[in-house]
Amino acid sequence: MRPLFFALLATPVFATDFHVAKTGLDTNPGTDAAPWRTIQKAADTLAPGDTAFVHAGVYKERVALHVSGSAGGGFVTIRNAPNEKPIVEGAGLVPPVGEDTGLFLIADRSYVVVQGFEIRNYKTTRGERVPAGVFVTGESDHIEIRGCDIHHIRYNAKNGNAFGIAVYGTSAAHPITRVILDGNNVHHLKTGNSESVVLNGNVTDFEITNNLVHDNNNIGLDFIGFEGTCPDVAQDQARDGVCRGNTVWNISSYGNPAYGLSYSADGIYVDGGARIVIEKNVSHHNDIGVELASEHGGRATSGVILRDNFIFKNRIAGLFMGGYDAQRGSCENCTITNNTFFQNDTKRDGNGEIAFQHFVTGNTITQNIFAAGKQSLLVGNPATTNSGNAFDYNLYFAPDGVADSQWQWKNSTRTGFADWQGFAQQDAHSLFADAKFVNALTPDLHLQSVSPAIDAGDPAFAPAIGETDIDGQPRLNGARVDAGADEF
Repeated sequence: MRPLFFALLATPVFATDFHVAKTGLDTNPGTDAAPWRTIQKAADTLAPGDTAFVHAGVYKERVALHVSGSAGGGFVTIRNAPNEKPIVEGAGLVPPVGEDTGLFLIADRSYVVVQGFEIRNYKTTRGERVPAGVFVTGESDHIEIRGCDIHHIRYNAKNGNAFGIAVYGTSAAHPITRVILDGNNVHHLKTGNSESVVLNGNVTDFEITNNLVHDNNNIGLDFIGFEGTCPDVAQDQARDGVCRGNTVWNISSYGNPAYGLSYSADGIYVDGGARIVIEKNVSHHNDIGVELASEHGGRATSGVILRDNFIFKNRIAGLFMGGYDAQRGSCENCTITNNTFFQNDTKRDGNGEIAFQHFVTGNTITQNIFAAGKQSLLVGNPATTNSGNAFDYNLYFAPDGVADSQWQWKNSTRTGFADWQGFAQQDAHSLFADAKFVNALTPDLHLQSVSPAIDAGDPAFAPAIGETDIDGQPRLNGARVDAGADEF
C-alpha cells in the first residue's frame, strides 16, 4: 500500500474569518458584528485560507460548495462556531431529480473542510431522487468532513437510495484523493439499496477514522469497485486507504423495503476495493461484522489487510469472504490477522465466526482469536471454490469443546479440532483453548494475564511499521506477538 501524505499547510497571510448567523444578512460584510445569513453565502465567497464560523441555529438550505482552497493558500473551512452547533435542516426540501444532491454538495472542489454541523431530515419517497447528508463527487481532492452529526437521511420506499456520506469518484482523469472522514456520527438512516458511508469508484488515498456508524438499515462503511462509477474500469475502485478506529453497530437490512426480512447488511464492507487497511475498529450487533467480497463476476476485492479489530455478536457471521453466489467475484490475497472474533452468527445461520463463500483465493488467516457461541461452529465453507488459503497460529474456542466443536471445509463438516487440522491441512500451530477474556459477558475482549493467547503468535512475525493493537499500544510486547486484537 502506498503511504498517505496529508500536507501540513501553512496559515496564509491574508486568511480571513467570516461569520454566519440567523440574525445576519447576506449583504453584510460577514463580520462577527455583521454576519451573513446563509451558509451558501460562505460557500460562494470564501478564498483559500478563509474560515466561515457558523453560529447556532437551524439553517434550512442545501449548500453547494462553489469555492476551493489551494495547496499554497490553505483550505476553505466552513465550520461550527466554537461551542455552538448549527443545524442544516432538510425537512421540506425536495431532492432534485437526476442530479447529485446533498445537504452539503462538494463537486469538483479541492482543499475544503466541513466541520461540526448537525445534518438532518433529508428525505424522499421517489426513486429518481437520492438524498444525502454529504455528497462528494467529480474531480475533487483534499476534502475533510469532521465532527458532523448526520441522521434521518431517508429513502422511505422500495428500490431507492440514500446516503449519510457518499464519495463518488466519477472522473477517469482525476481521482478523488486525500479524503478524510473523521469523528462523524452517522445514524438512524434509511438508505434503501445504498450505504451509510460509502467510497465508490475512483477514490484513493483516504482516511476513514473515528466515526460512529449505527442504527441504519443497510451497510455501515462501504468501499466499492466496478459499479461503473468511473468510466475507466482500471480505476473504478476505492483503493489504497485506511479504515481505522471506527465503531459500527446495529446495522441491519431486516425490514428494509429493498431487502424484506433478510439479514444481509455489513458493518464494514469491501466490495471490489483494493489495498485497504482496516484496523482497530469495533464491529458488533450488525448482520455481518465485516465482508471482503465482490458483487461483480470476474472482479476481486484484493490486498486488503484486516487487523487488530474486535468483531463480536453479529447476527449471521463475523467475517464473510468471497462472492455470495457463483455469479459473483472473488476475495484474493487478503490478510486477516490479529483480530478477535467473539460469538458471532448469533442467529445460528450456519456461517460461524468466519465464512468462506465463492472464489476465496490466496488469503492468509493468522494470529486471530475465534471464540464461537452456542452453535460451536468456528469456520463455515459451503462452497468448494476456495484455494491457496492458509490458516495458522490462531486460537479457537467453542462451548462444545475440542473434540465436538465444528469447522466446515469445502462443504464437508468436520467435528473436533484434530479432524479439522487433518482434513483441511490447516492450523498446524494453532491452539484450542479458552482465551480468558477480561469479561465474556459485557463483553470486554481484552486478555487476562493467564490467557493462552499471550505469545501464541508466529515467532517469525514482525509488526508492520506503525502497527499497534486495538488500544494503540505496541503490537509486539514480548518474545512473540499475542493472538487477537489486544496485545497484553
